[in-house]
Amino acid sequence: MRILVVEDEHKIANSIKKGLEQESYAVDVAFTGDDGYGLASTEDYDLIILDVLLPGINGIEIAKKLRGQQIHTPILMLTAKGQLEDKVTGLDAGADDYLTKPFAFEELLARIRALTRRPKDSLGIIIAVSDLTLNTATYQVKRDNKIIPLSSKEYALLEYLMRHPKQTLTKEQIINHVWDYDADVLPNTVEVYIGYLRNKIDKPFSEKPTLIQTIRGFGYKIGRVE
Repeated sequence: MRILVVEDEHKIANSIKKGLEQESYAVDVAFTGDDGYGLASTEDYDLIILDVLLPGINGIEIAKKLRGQQIHTPILMLTAKGQLEDKVTGLDAGADDYLTKPFAFEELLARIRALTRRPKDSLGIIIAVSDLTLNTATYQVKRDNKIIPLSSKEYALLEYLMRHPKQTLTKEQIINHVWDYDADVLPNTVEVYIGYLRNKIDKPFSEKPTLIQTIRGFGYKIGRVE
């Protein structure tokens, strides 16, 4: 998943970025409201972490402008203010949730998981495709009840595929959601990582249906062939 962090305090922004990248998220950072709005309005993100007090356009105005443009990316507002009226203002501007500084990183992760959970996954934290399961809280992946160790990027790619089962995803869509804006992604990078996943998800389970499918000329999808 790809997340945008808009936070003018460099130490906080870089700390969030580092922590989220360790949790397999792709993260872009903007330190001003104008830069944040520019990225949020032109790039495709799964979540925006948005500080209220920013140089240039403030977080409230960014949220209003994005919602006015029919951009419905989930927004998690951050602020040092804890008064009820500030929370109400942020939520009324279009934010989906609100977190007051200082906060525990574990709580930030829990809020992110809640906001990025698709409706069909709302009953739990387990995403399943056939006999393949992915636990978004523990980052544990299993097939046929056997644990499959994955690298951070392999996990991120698999989670994105599993959140869109039986949907053909183009290489561009995958890059936009699994790698951050500054990543040096070569044309065959997606193919390479799809190969890594196949070697762990499909090849060791040759008696089982193949789950990762190549749709030639279009992209990839995950799900059993009907």
